[in-house]
Amino acid sequence: MQSEPQSVPLANLLNEIEKGTIKVPQFQRQFVWPKQKSADLIDSILKAYPIGTFIVWKTQESLRSVRNIGGANLPPTPDGDFTEYILDGQQRLTSLFAAIKGLKIDRDGSIDDFGDIWIDLNAKDDGTVVVIDNDQRNPHDVIRLVDLVNGSLKSLFKYPEKHHERLSDLKARFSAYTFSTILIKDAAIDVATEIFTRINVTAKPLSVFEIMVAKTFDTKSDFDLAEEYEALMGTLSEVDYETISSAAVLQTVSAIIAKDCDKQAILKLNKSVFIATWPAAVDAIERAVDYFRGFFRIPASALLPYGALIVPFAYFFSHHKDKPVGDMQKQLQDFFWRVTLTGRYSHSLESKLYQDLRQIDVILSGSAPVYDQPVDLSPEFVLENGTFNVGRSYIKGLLCILAHAQPKSFVDNAHVIISNDWLKQANSRNFHHFFPRAFLQKQIGDDWRINHIANITIVDEFLNKRMIRDKAPSKYMGQFARHNSEIAETMQSHLIDLDNFGVWQDDYERFITARCKRFSRELRKRVIPQPIDDLRQSLGDDESDAPASLSAAV
Repeated sequence: MQSEPQSVPLANLLNEIEKGTIKVPQFQRQFVWPKQKSADLIDSILKAYPIGTFIVWKTQESLRSVRNIGGANLPPTPDGDFTEYILDGQQRLTSLFAAIKGLKIDRDGSIDDFGDIWIDLNAKDDGTVVVIDNDQRNPHDVIRLVDLVNGSLKSLFKYPEKHHERLSDLKARFSAYTFSTILIKDAAIDVATEIFTRINVTAKPLSVFEIMVAKTFDTKSDFDLAEEYEALMGTLSEVDYETISSAAVLQTVSAIIAKDCDKQAILKLNKSVFIATWPAAVDAIERAVDYFRGFFRIPASALLPYGALIVPFAYFFSHHKDKPVGDMQKQLQDFFWRVTLTGRYSHSLESKLYQDLRQIDVILSGSAPVYDQPVDLSPEFVLENGTFNVGRSYIKGLLCILAHAQPKSFVDNAHVIISNDWLKQANSRNFHHFFPRAFLQKQIGDDWRINHIANITIVDEFLNKRMIRDKAPSKYMGQFARHNSEIAETMQSHLIDLDNFGVWQDDYERFITARCKRFSRELRKRVIPQPIDDLRQSLGDDESDAPASLSAAV
């Protein structure tokens, strides 16, 4: 490998870009600089300030995926020519090219017009010369950068004579500016991506995923991590699990290879081993998703208490191809609920995952893990910790309990559809307060008692908005009962007993007490008691939904 410092004039730089010789590799991040930052870059060039060094990889190796600079339709590299891939300086180079060519950059449907970068001809060199807003300026005192760079002297002299010398000087400065580059030659792609990785680790960090896209890119094996991840998300989107993060996917691969998944472990992964392991990791992730959807009946990934739960479960399925049964199934279920109910992954995620992979190994061996963090499954705990907030793992866990019961429509007993799209737009429209807020606010003033998971059911938006509103439960349930002969069974799918929960009496104290007890019962079915747990078993008859008094806790 050779590295060669160079000084490249502006005209040469533009010519190489338009010729198709200079390219941006796919593993670079998208162009993100705002127009103001590009204007500041141009301002520095006109003042002859250094703007940093471009690092370029010169090679005849053809990368399968490249980005066009600024989104412009640039030609492919001519046959037989070397391509110069930008390893460092892509944001600066794209800003420069977009501004000089006056490109319109599409950012997710919002257009940034880089033709609207102007030179203030009255500005002093110690002031701001380049601006993006000329509304308050005389049009004879500003010129677009595009026109300054690309216009002839004759066209420039159409400006007032007082600006002629300034225009000639600015145009000459821009043309004479030389850009510092370091040319990397005779380097294999793994060396080039390693350089890219080190630049971005020690300078402005990319995400771990972006770095691994660069590090694992391989033309011989036709592997592009960015495209592989998109393909996986496409598959998972068909079953409403496309919100699994790229970080969780990387952690899964690292867990399978190294039994560790912190940032350092991921970045140390061998490229060839990573590529070879990828298909097995994808298979394990898909098996874990199938298990979440099938056994736990979690219909959409947005309902998962933690997206990171995919890591230990995919790790399990990378070693155990069949669905677990018997004690192994019970231990996996116990593991899921202990993570969920204790908020385990809310902090120190990487170290917790490291520990939990060892617990999964214990389950794989046919033994029972021993946990050092207790869970409280009592109805009192549900009541005290049930303030409704879908960002909390505890609440998501209880929503998973509701989803597992496969809630049915109050109207016609049809299953309520739960999807990621539904959850994105849902909130209060689909998470229905069984005792409506407006009804309760007339009686009690404590919002936390109203906005409580024990008062939440999952319904369709039509039902919530048009048919319930602020009516008393006895009234609106009476209406549904007249049209739905199976209303009692319907409400059992919401973990509500119409006759024993105080619904017909509009008794909220009785209702919330009974429903907390029902949640507690469901949790006890899923967790294996351990000596460390404080289960506070004071319910008496576990088989009854008749409410025990929790009025003191309320």
